[in-house]
Amino acid sequence: MSNDSTTSNPEGADDATPFASDAPSGEVNSTDAASSDAVSSENGAPLGFDVSDVLAAVTKERDDFKDLALRLQADFENFRKRVTAQVTDDVDRATAKLVESVLPVLDACEAAAAHGVQGIESVWSSLLGALQKQGLEALDLADKPFDPATADAVVHEPSDGSENGPMVVEVLRTGYRWKGRVVRAAMVKVKG
Repeated sequence: MSNDSTTSNPEGADDATPFASDAPSGEVNSTDAASSDAVSSENGAPLGFDVSDVLAAVTKERDDFKDLALRLQADFENFRKRVTAQVTDDVDRATAKLVESVLPVLDACEAAAAHGVQGIESVWSSLLGALQKQGLEALDLADKPFDPATADAVVHEPSDGSENGPMVVEVLRTGYRWKGRVVRAAMVKVKG
C-alpha cells in the first residue's frame, strides 16, 4: 500500500499554501509575477504597467489642457478688448453726430456775435465751453498752409509768388474736430 499521508493541514502547516509569499514587501515572487499579467488593478491597467509611461501620458494631457486653457483665456481677453474698443468707437461716433447737429447753433451764435447782437456771447461761450470739455476743438487754420483734410477751399485767390504753396487767408466758417476726428471741415479762402 502506498503511504497516503496527504492530509490537508489548513492552519499553520509548513507548506500551507502555494500562493503565500515569503518575499519581503515590494518584491514579487515568481508565482505572483506570472499571474500579474492576467490580473488587473483597480483602474483596469495590468499590474505590470510602466509608471513612467503613465506619468508621461498624464503630464502630456495636463499640458495640452493647460495650453487650451491659456489659448481660450487669451482669445477671451482679445474679444473683450475688441468689444470694448468697438463700443467706445460707437459711442464716439454717436456723440460726434450729436455734436455735428449742434454745430449750426454754434455757427448762428458766432454770426450773431460778429454782427454785434447783445447777450449772445455768454450763450455761445457756455455752449462752446461745455462741448470743448467733452472733446470738441475748433480748427485754427488762418494764415496756415491749406490742408484738404481739415478745410474746404471755397474761394481761391491767385498767388503773388511769395508763398511756398496754398495758404489759408481767411476762415469763412469754422471747422471742428471731435476727439481727434474732423467732424466738419472749415470753409476757407485760399491764396496761392
